Amino acid sequence: MTPVSGLSNEAIRPLAAPEKAQGAPKVQRAEEDAQSRRPKAMMDEYVPEERSEPSGRYWRGKGEKGQPKIYFDDPERPAGAPNKPEEKWVCDTGKVDREIEKLKKKQQELKQQLGTENNEARIKELERQLAQTEQELGEKDNDTYRKQNASFTQLS
Repeated sequence: MTPVSGLSNEAIRPLAAPEKAQGAPKVQRAEEDAQSRRPKAMMDEYVPEERSEPSGRYWRGKGEKGQPKIYFDDPERPAGAPNKPEEKWVCDTGKVDREIEKLKKKQQELKQQLGTENNEARIKELERQLAQTEQELGEKDNDTYRKQNASFTQLS
């Protein structure tokens, strides 16, 4: 017969007379056992460190007058070095704007010519030119095209 608990029959035996006289071994309560095993409460302690090498990290903070500001830990600039002067650039979209105005003027002229023309072959040619001008105008009359074709000048 196999014991259910996995203990052998020899491990379970009645107490002998000397053991009865000594008394049963002291049984520790669960509360006492838990208190003796409980680790002492530990607190984290802040230990200030010297400033480490710049890491290229961005973080939000408050600037002068309490307005939000984004800071950057620049690895290229040694700590304590003065800030680089801000680079200022000027964007000129005049050339692109003139090109777009020229296309709009051409579009108006083609529409006027189309309204007064009687020749069928000439009307088809004007419609083709107008469609081409409108397509070109659609590609160029937007902010993306202006930014890509603008001229930038750095101010010193």
